Amino acid sequence: MAKLPGQFMSIRKRFEKYFKAVENLGKEARVAGPLNKKTAHLIQLAAAAAIRSEGSVHSHTRRALESGAKPAEIYHAIIVLTSTIGFPTVSAALSWADDVISEKAKKK
Repeated sequence: MAKLPGQFMSIRKRFEKYFKAVENLGKEARVAGPLNKKTAHLIQLAAAAAIRSEGSVHSHTRRALESGAKPAEIYHAIIVLTSTIGFPTVSAALSWADDVISEKAKKK
C-alpha cells in the first residue's frame, strides 16, 4: 500500500470520529447504486481532476487501479474532461495520474 500523505494521517489521528464518518459515507455512497467499484473510482477520479485536487487524483488513481482499472481507462477518464475543464487542468491531472501509474510500474 502507498504511503499516505502526512496531512491525511494527521486529520485521521486528530479527528477519529469525524474521519470514520467520512470513510463510512464514501463506502455507503459507492454501494448505494448499480455502479461497480472501478466505475465509481473513475468517476471520483474525474471529479478530483475537475477540482484540481492533486491528492485526490493520486488517491483515486490508486484506488481505480486496485479495483481493476487499466492505465488506459484512467487516462481516458481524465482526457474525456477536456471540453469541460480545459486542457491545462487535464494536463495537470494526467501528470498526477502518471505519478501513481509510473510508481506502480517501478514496483513490478
